[in-house]
Amino acid sequence: MAYMSEEGYKKLMAELKELETVERPKISAAIAEARDKGDLSENAEYDAAKEAQGMLEMRINKLKTVIADAKIIDESKLKTDSVQILNKVELKNVKNGMKMTYTIVSESEANLKEGKISVNTPIAQGLLGKKVGDIAEITVPQGKIALEVVNISI
Repeated sequence: MAYMSEEGYKKLMAELKELETVERPKISAAIAEARDKGDLSENAEYDAAKEAQGMLEMRINKLKTVIADAKIIDESKLKTDSVQILNKVELKNVKNGMKMTYTIVSESEANLKEGKISVNTPIAQGLLGKKVGDIAEITVPQGKIALEVVNISI
């Protein structure tokens, strides 16, 4: 089960619709065009189009699986007494005092440039359930880091 915001769910639905109604027909047309060019055994365009079709179908199936397993979280019922999914968490690195803010989201909504980290990341896993003032000892690829929870908001 993948917990996500309503916004994230709508984005996935829009992407699925785009892939099924726009991209799938484009690839079918490309395959038909390549097939019309003759000998398929030495037709690189045909091979490329078939490979693109396979990749597209894999993406469509993955999206359908994520959407089927999705559980939309009612954001009005979110609490900020401890860290949970869809919370915005302000952190301070205990060692160097550097501050950072992350929003914990589902894997499909993660976007580091927007400060959204997947609930499956080591940092998010280490923060879940922590309260303001708690220090989370988190193992990351570079070693262990200590992060203090400064603020939790929605």
